[in-house]
Amino acid sequence: MYQSSSARRAPPWRTALFILGMLGPGFITASAGNDVGGIATYSLAGAQFGYKLLWTLIPITIALIVVQEMAARMGVVSGKGLSALIREEFGVRIALLTMVGLFVMNTFTTAAEFSGIAAASEIFHVSRYIAVPAALLLVFLFVLRMNNKIIERTFVVLSLIYVTYIVSGIQAHPNWGEVVHGALVPTLDLKNAAYLGMVVALIGTTISPYMQFYLQSAVVEKGVKPAGLLGSRIDVINGSILGILVAAFMIIANAATIFVYNEGHPHGQIVVNQAADVAKALQPLAGQFAEALFAFGILNAGLFTAAVLPLSTSYLVCEAFGFEAALDRRFREAPVFFSLFALGLLIGAALVLIPNVPLLKIAFYSQVLQGLLLPLELVLMLFIINRVRVMGQYRNTLLTNIIAWTTVVAVGAIAIFYTLQQVTSGGG
Repeated sequence: MYQSSSARRAPPWRTALFILGMLGPGFITASAGNDVGGIATYSLAGAQFGYKLLWTLIPITIALIVVQEMAARMGVVSGKGLSALIREEFGVRIALLTMVGLFVMNTFTTAAEFSGIAAASEIFHVSRYIAVPAALLLVFLFVLRMNNKIIERTFVVLSLIYVTYIVSGIQAHPNWGEVVHGALVPTLDLKNAAYLGMVVALIGTTISPYMQFYLQSAVVEKGVKPAGLLGSRIDVINGSILGILVAAFMIIANAATIFVYNEGHPHGQIVVNQAADVAKALQPLAGQFAEALFAFGILNAGLFTAAVLPLSTSYLVCEAFGFEAALDRRFREAPVFFSLFALGLLIGAALVLIPNVPLLKIAFYSQVLQGLLLPLELVLMLFIINRVRVMGQYRNTLLTNIIAWTTVVAVGAIAIFYTLQQVTSGGG
């Protein structure tokens, strides 16, 4: 019996390869949440509040897995993208409003990605006026010329590079007791507008509205059938957990260095004005290796998400109006799809090259905007996924609905409270 059981047990390396083989759209989408805006947000969370916000990542992880699984399941069962389903179920007006909101948000977020490329390249002594146009051309030609399978595998590899942030966090030598306390003991300062704004931004950058559109469209384009739903779920769970783990170590790295330094030097504090400032600040505090890792991670994040974000916008618009939308088509076969992709890249890159643009504010407030729009998107998703004519036997379970609606109410309440607080205080 013992030998038979051992014979059936797969070696660890085969299990690891199996899990890696399951990585796909879900993993890519969750990793896209750790973009340049995400890096700026997580870094600011650690630099300003230390380990106090780590606890938020636990409920965010649960919510992320549930939301991403819903998007993947809708794509697998319906064979349609989210914007197409919104148009069919709620009409053209709602679809148009959704598109306009996401187009504006995605454009500013794409600018934040190119700002990361610019800042990281300058750490490596390359001018942004060379790096940004080169990155734009590289991303566009890559998406235009490569087939869908190569693009997906490349995105997976770029997502795995985010593991460098875990190394950066360890290199910062945090107080692990304080890390555990911050992760397991919730704190919520309702009187602190900066704290609430950061919570909204953390939610917005981790469960970004565009991610659901991209994931569902990618699952549809991949041709996943209901029989392959388990594989998509494994992909979503693996991607969500790894994505949140990377985010946690970004917070830890900055809490252990910048926050601790500022606490001890109230009159000579390190001020973070852009994502690259984080990498520069880590050099004297955690060593040149940590600085290089963080800068390389920012560069990778910019390139990776600068491709994913405009693609999300292209999918959204084309699906809503019935245009051809597929990565495995040539430009002449899907001109609107690739033209929108190019337009998103051009606007995002152009904004970065304007002198004195407040890039960190663009990055941070784009995440806040995503947090404000997320509850509206989730409500539309929940109505669709619970309709028998759309999902049949694959509708949400009671537990999934409870978690998803709790996410809507919690995020909506925090977002509304924060917005009202900002309005009544005059934006201060």
